[in-house]
Amino acid sequence: MPDTQAKVDFYPALIGGERVHAASRETIDATNPANGELIGRFPRCGAEDVSAAVEAADTAFHSWSRTDPRERADLLHRLADALSREAEEFALLDSLDNGSTLRMMRGDVAQAIEQTRFFAGMALQVTGDTLPTLPGRLNYSLRQPFGVVGRIIPFNHPLMFAMTRIAAPLVVGNTVVLKPSEHTSLTALRLAGHIAEIFPSGVVNIVPGLGGEAGDALVTHPDVRRLAFTGSAEIGRAIQGRAASAGVKSVTLELGGKNPLVVFPDADVELALDGAVRGMNFLWQGQSCGSTSRLLVHRDLHDDFVKRLVERISGLRSAMPQDETADIGAIVNRAQYEKVERYVALGTDEGASLLTGGEPPSDPELAHGLFMRPAVFDHVRPDSRLAQEEIFGPVLAVLTFDDYDDAVRIANGVGYGLTAAVFTRDLATAHAFARDAEAGYVWVNDSSRHFLGAPFGGFKDSGVGREESLHELEGYTQLKNVHVRYEDAH
Repeated sequence: MPDTQAKVDFYPALIGGERVHAASRETIDATNPANGELIGRFPRCGAEDVSAAVEAADTAFHSWSRTDPRERADLLHRLADALSREAEEFALLDSLDNGSTLRMMRGDVAQAIEQTRFFAGMALQVTGDTLPTLPGRLNYSLRQPFGVVGRIIPFNHPLMFAMTRIAAPLVVGNTVVLKPSEHTSLTALRLAGHIAEIFPSGVVNIVPGLGGEAGDALVTHPDVRRLAFTGSAEIGRAIQGRAASAGVKSVTLELGGKNPLVVFPDADVELALDGAVRGMNFLWQGQSCGSTSRLLVHRDLHDDFVKRLVERISGLRSAMPQDETADIGAIVNRAQYEKVERYVALGTDEGASLLTGGEPPSDPELAHGLFMRPAVFDHVRPDSRLAQEEIFGPVLAVLTFDDYDDAVRIANGVGYGLTAAVFTRDLATAHAFARDAEAGYVWVNDSSRHFLGAPFGGFKDSGVGREESLHELEGYTQLKNVHVRYEDAH
């Protein structure tokens, strides 16, 4: 739907099977963070639009919840097929919209397809139980959908989250109202075109807009009893409070992290160096909740390890995100860029040593974009803000430890608990750390990788609930017990 006045594409919302403007007719501009160019517009949906979407989803729920699970799964496979046919176009649009490299966005599209097919394949695995009881009686449990599910997703993996975060609730019979990030809504809204063609009207609704408007309206709507949010711990806590003010709701949260990667003196150094670079997710500009942004290195290894690490990170190539040789692209928006700048300045103020990065690249081609060279700080105090607060940018804090207890104390000494990684050749150390780390997802001699079926989620301020697994499917159901007494003829 072209917007001829602005000469950029307009990406409408999806409400009740129709592609629509916001009721207010207000729009939000989408700009490319790599060069500041306007690349699209989309509706600034508000409470009226959210109410219409929830009403449409509620109307569709009765029929959808009674649809054969295999048919629901088949529609998800059809959506995955449609995405497969346009994979490159979706990857390019994500790269233009959020600044991450095209080659990494291709990976996001592939993961979106794979995870969607995974959930579709699990359609018949969400089962109840029977309970032994007296003769003439039967006791069993059912798992039933909630109804309308509200899903709010962040800016760092726009298409992947738009696709995969609706799959689990849909396959078990819920209908969905999705709010994408106001910073990166374009691929979700392009996906809406395929959703409108494949799914019955109202089963999936997509309402872009500001978090404080469309997001808050979704959180507080009385007919949305199940909510899931991915984003910062600060917003997650606010959502819990706002949801509770409107009713008793089931809320799951996948929030931020200040994740440790611990290198013990017996580690395979090459493996640990690879893991430290990969774990920071520099290829997404460090904009990942799972980034291992605190590197804990044993004192005996510290000097040589950090020197070699800085050499590797300094060699990462900043370039336009569509450049196939780019290692690091642009930060998603100006506010996030300035936040990273403030933390770079703060690190120096706190007495840490900036070893590399923290400034724009020298390439004049990148001068109009939100590019920042990945920063490495050494001699970071465990109690400093640089070591305690999530930055969500390309900033790595290096800390030193002396023994196992010291490492665990520092690793667990933050309010977050999403991921942790440990590098060691000693089996006892590896398993002890996996047990003692206050984190929901632990890697041993690896980092950053996710695996289909492995539950992902956090401890402490990093969230509530688990995703990417059977646990996620079950989390979109309510457990009902049924007790039957019948005549026993014998």
